Amino acid sequence: MTKQTLKIEGMTCDHCVHHVTQALEAVAGVKSAKVSLKKNEAVVKFDDTVKLSDMSTAVAEAGYKVVS
Repeated sequence: MTKQTLKIEGMTCDHCVHHVTQALEAVAGVKSAKVSLKKNEAVVKFDDTVKLSDMSTAVAEAGYKVVS
């Protein structure tokens, strides 16, 4: 199990947090996503089948952006 913190751009409210959480948890292999509006980040736990690009794409499709 791997844990990574992703910086998320574009969130402005709790509704945004919910969308990002749902998007990340829908990625196959993601076990959990804890999204913080205050920190503009998501702490994601996932197995070794998940690529960063998979998570970035899911966040982008939800209308937000993963930044480095």
